Amino acid sequence: PSDKSLEVMRKFSEQYAKRTDTFFCMDKSVTAVVIKGLAEHKEQLGAPLCPCRHYDDKEAEAAQGFWNCPCVPMRERKECHCMLFLTDDNDFVGDEQDISLDEVKTMTEGF
Repeated sequence: PSDKSLEVMRKFSEQYAKRTDTFFCMDKSVTAVVIKGLAEHKEQLGAPLCPCRHYDDKEAEAAQGFWNCPCVPMRERKECHCMLFLTDDNDFVGDEQDISLDEVKTMTEGF
């Protein structure tokens, strides 16, 4: 994905984590890979479809909206299948709500 798409999803992720009092994974490469997947879907489908699920028809799923980030389970129950947004009772929760564009790019080289 383009730097612009990565930056849009990176900023969204930081702002959403802060707004929902959730945190990124202690392994920030998880965060980076999810942000890259969201950016790819935003470019390809026009919507940030969850990159951590399998879909028979990505276009139809993106149009339907249930799995577009933030997905309905995240909005309703703070359940993020991708481990992008973690509550403080999660075993893998880190203490950060920020990730730089350079971190995203460096940690996703080869993905």
